[in-house]
Amino acid sequence: MKNLGQMLKQAQEIQSKMAGMQEELADMEITGSSAGGMVQVTLNGKGEARKLKIDPSLVTPDDAEVLEDMILAAFNDAKGKIETEMQDRMSDLTGGLSLPPGMKLPF
Repeated sequence: MKNLGQMLKQAQEIQSKMAGMQEELADMEITGSSAGGMVQVTLNGKGEARKLKIDPSLVTPDDAEVLEDMILAAFNDAKGKIETEMQDRMSDLTGGLSLPPGMKLPF
């Protein structure tokens, strides 16, 4: 039963560290870009959009569809960076413990 007690203690420690990590991620801002940096989207760690920057040379009525595609690409770039950062931090937190496919923390 010692092992079970130790496992429960470790699980509580990980849960506490995860709560702190989630707060850090919420405060973090990550910028994704497209079109060579001419379109930039900044998201917080929760994936919420915080800033949008568009180079003025891209703003023409004829290029609206292209601009929309670039915004989506920048958003997806930022979102991918957040997911990578979360995975890296989670791996550090769990000591490299691998989770079953499809299982994500926090639950």
